[in-house]
Amino acid sequence: MALKIYKPTSPGRRRMTGSTFEEITKKEPERSLIRPLKRKAGRNNQGKITVRHRGGGAKRMLRLIDYKRDKIDMPGEVKAIEYDPNRSARIALIHYADGEKRYILAPLGLTVGDTILSSNEAEINPGNALPVGQIPVGTMIHNIELQPHKGGQIVRGAGTAAKIVGREGNYTLVALPSGEIRKILARCTATIGQVGNVDHQNIILGKAGRKRWLGWRPQVRGSAMSAGDHPHGGGEGRCPRGMPPKTPWGKPALGVKTRRRKPSDRMIVRRRK
Repeated sequence: MALKIYKPTSPGRRRMTGSTFEEITKKEPERSLIRPLKRKAGRNNQGKITVRHRGGGAKRMLRLIDYKRDKIDMPGEVKAIEYDPNRSARIALIHYADGEKRYILAPLGLTVGDTILSSNEAEINPGNALPVGQIPVGTMIHNIELQPHKGGQIVRGAGTAAKIVGREGNYTLVALPSGEIRKILARCTATIGQVGNVDHQNIILGKAGRKRWLGWRPQVRGSAMSAGDHPHGGGEGRCPRGMPPKTPWGKPALGVKTRRRKPSDRMIVRRRK
């Protein structure tokens, strides 16, 4: 994938870049694999905003992605590489030998006409899915399960990949893109290869309107608010914070640890920092 650079015909275009979409082979999604996607605009079931600065944006249909890869020993042919507005990665349309169609995340190097397989004896080729205990050390993987048969939960964004770095009893040591090394149960499934669309992180939106198309609303600085609306607000002219940085609700921000202890923390061998 490559990026296209727009001519500076306006201030918003001056540094704007975008995808070339040269890897896309099919424009319309498979009708049997899409569902309506209701927009919540950051509101919960009570109608209260729980995630700020969300709303608007282009309408989308949800593509049903196969994260479980549970078509065991059933070969499938890649029929198309498609754009998915709900994620940074591209998706691949797979036609299996029994006639079923599914979407998977398109790894780097997967092209139309390739055959993929989910099996304990599958070859180490991009798009094939195997238990992590069967994957050689040093292999790049993505779409990794944390619990057997639950489906891939981590390493699914564009350009991301984890690496098998060792074994430890019934567990496989996996180095995640963040630098964290984690133990994954050997029966958990992962997909071979790096997620495609690796240049996604280099895209420059260029203007505020393009951010609105993605469903993001404007943010207002706390120092621009009144003292009643934000701890940083109030004062004459442009004032310093005069306090450690806080959220609008007075909780510490910027550098304060917010991660809570979870049972899965015992699987972490080395922290990301």
